[in-house]
Amino acid sequence: MKAIFKRFRKNESGATAIEYGLIAALIAVVIITAVTVLGTSVATQFFRVASEIGAATPATN
Repeated sequence: MKAIFKRFRKNESGATAIEYGLIAALIAVVIITAVTVLGTSVATQFFRVASEIGAATPATN
């Protein structure tokens, strides 16, 4: 029984997997934040261009 606990204490593969999981989660959060900010910025630019094009073209009735 003592040998099992000793082997369990030396096994660090689970800790390494958790560390990689945390790093992957952090990278995912950064990517999601960047895409959200960039998407909002791009959408704002498209709306601005569309409104300026709409204002520059004469209205037809």
